[in-house]
Amino acid sequence: MQFDNADRRSFLKTMGAAGMLSAIPQSSLGFHDGSAQVLHEIPAAGSVLDEKPKYSIKFGVIGLDHNHIMGITAAVIRGGGELVSFYSNLPKATTDFQKIYPNAKLARSEEEILSDSSIQLVASAGIPNLRAPLGIRVMQHGKDYLSDKPAITTLQQLADVRKVSADTGRIFAIMYSERLEVRAAVQAGYLIKDGAIGKVVQTIIIAPHQVNAPSRPVWFWDPKQYGGILCDIGSHQADQFVYYTGSTKADVTASQIANVNHASHPEFQDFGDMMLHGNGGAGYVRVDWFTPNGLGTWGDGRLFILGTEGYIELRKYLDIAGRPGGNHLFIVDQKQTRYIDCNNVVLPFGPQFVADIVNRTHVAQDQEQALLAAELVLKAQRDARVLTFNA
Repeated sequence: MQFDNADRRSFLKTMGAAGMLSAIPQSSLGFHDGSAQVLHEIPAAGSVLDEKPKYSIKFGVIGLDHNHIMGITAAVIRGGGELVSFYSNLPKATTDFQKIYPNAKLARSEEEILSDSSIQLVASAGIPNLRAPLGIRVMQHGKDYLSDKPAITTLQQLADVRKVSADTGRIFAIMYSERLEVRAAVQAGYLIKDGAIGKVVQTIIIAPHQVNAPSRPVWFWDPKQYGGILCDIGSHQADQFVYYTGSTKADVTASQIANVNHASHPEFQDFGDMMLHGNGGAGYVRVDWFTPNGLGTWGDGRLFILGTEGYIELRKYLDIAGRPGGNHLFIVDQKQTRYIDCNNVVLPFGPQFVADIVNRTHVAQDQEQALLAAELVLKAQRDARVLTFNA
């Protein structure tokens, strides 16, 4: 069907835009009905869920300032850890922790745990700017360390951590739970390792969080204590960029931060984004504190991984107006489109990390990549352009 300009104007007047679209095949306009078959898969859980951990260690906990310590402790126990003792100066957090772990001894001081020769690992979710100094003391006492993120809030702390870890041979691990403790993220790693989407080109990560202001402690609002938004929640995303692209060297292309909607806390940052580049690929990250109450969970976290032969999308915590629950993975390659329900995928971090402590290996988390992720967000935070929205 061909028209000159006059015929085209006449035709549009006669049929209208809607009429024309219905008359012309959708495929000729580059549109498709999306009816191609999507394969639905559920990976087999395997027998690993029922196996007892191969190794065991004794560990302690210092610092209960963030509730992430519950997940960290559970992961170590799942891997074969025995919680011996813990210390905190927060009465309510102490009471809550004791209810879950009644057999763990409440230590009288941090030093009591550090000087206990039976303890091989110390885990912490203390105030963020105190985590790295604690980790240094832990390593100097001949123990390995597992910190909540952000584990490091300044570049000087990072330099000190690297030096002491090298000098002592101890592990300084960071619980980047948005990858290590999310089943869909674990499955994505397996797919990429198997070459399912070819070489990774870029990761795009959208990580909104819910602020829940009344429940937040004073340090939450102070960037000197929590490190700033890119250092804090951005650290999860830098870890995913480094891991999925396989980058061993990386830097920050650009970054920006803002306080858009929290005037009562003028130093707080509720929005940030950054572009990253490494020797394994490129990355973009957006983080914010704008999850609305109507969502029903703390954040609609999305991860997009572009490869040369396909792409993967993760809808980690929910599929908005779609399938129930979390751990949704979508993969498109040169042959087909698949949806993978990842709720049966085994979380390997706990057993792998305990084995690393026993065997002096770095299977659960590569030490250099973990610290590279920390370095990226520290540089992004330091160099970020501060945005203002006054229109």
